Amino acid sequence: MCIMSREWNASVTVAAVIERGGRFLLVEEETRDGLRLNQPAGHLEAGESLIRAVVRETLEETAHTFEPRALLGCYMSRGLSSRDQGDTTYIRFAFTGDLGTLDEGRQLDTGIIRTLWMTAEELRACPERHRTPLLMACVDDYLAGKRFALNVLYTHPTSVATTTGDAS
Repeated sequence: MCIMSREWNASVTVAAVIERGGRFLLVEEETRDGLRLNQPAGHLEAGESLIRAVVRETLEETAHTFEPRALLGCYMSRGLSSRDQGDTTYIRFAFTGDLGTLDEGRQLDTGIIRTLWMTAEELRACPERHRTPLLMACVDDYLAGKRFALNVLYTHPTSVATTTGDAS
C-alpha cells in the first residue's frame, strides 16, 4: 500500500464563456503575477449550486446578469492557490449562455480592473497574460461546439442552502 505524504488540495471553480460577434467576454484582474486575463470565474461557495455560482461570479466580475444555457465542460489543472499559495488542483465547470443586462452602478469585484472583449486569435497571441491554462481550453471547446445539457448536473438538496431556493 502506498501512502502519499502530502495533503491534496482541490478547489472547485466555475467560469462563464460568453461570445458575441466572434469576441469573448473577459476580465482583466490583478494577481500575484500582475495583470492577467480570465473568463468571469470564481470559487464555488458553501451552500451554492454550480449554476448559482456562475451566475453570481459573472455578476460580481462583470456587473452583468448571466443565464447559463449549457455546460461547456469540466476541466482540471494544477497551480498555486490564490488564497494560500499552496499547490492546488483546480476543477473548473465552464458554462455558456446569455449575457443579460448591465448594472451600471455596480462595482466590480476586488482585483477586477475591467472587462474586455477579445477574439480567439487575440487570446492565442498572448498566452503569458492568461490567468489559467484553462482559459484557452474553454474557448477552443466553445468554438468546437461542445455543449452539454444543464440537467447533466445534479445537486442533492442537502448540498444547497435553503435561502437560494436552487437545487439545480
